[in-house]
Amino acid sequence: MNCPCCSGKSYEECCKPYHTGEQHAPTAEALMRSRFSAFAIPNGEYLMETTLPGKRKLHSKKDLQEWGEINQWTKLEIIQIPALNHVEFKAYYTDQDGNPQLHHEFSVFQKMHDRWYYVSGEFLD
Repeated sequence: MNCPCCSGKSYEECCKPYHTGEQHAPTAEALMRSRFSAFAIPNGEYLMETTLPGKRKLHSKKDLQEWGEINQWTKLEIIQIPALNHVEFKAYYTDQDGNPQLHHEFSVFQKMHDRWYYVSGEFLD
């Protein structure tokens, strides 16, 4: 199967090793892509594990899992990577009512103990 993150690679050679814990995403962009795939699959556990530990209290594994399940995640577009720890992206999905949606975000990531984590995001548009 093609990887949901739109890398053009198969899931097995792209995001799956991150989801299974065999590897850690080597860059903020790779983590961002793997998190998009985790919404598409969905994998709420991975989404919590890749959120900065100090920010996890602001999220719920159940809510993240549900957000992935109720929407059909169709496309990821990386807009820019202006710094090693910043990624601007557009995530396209179809909501539970069948309406096309766009999530445009400028995300901040942090590397800690040789692992990248999602810190926060600013919604754009």
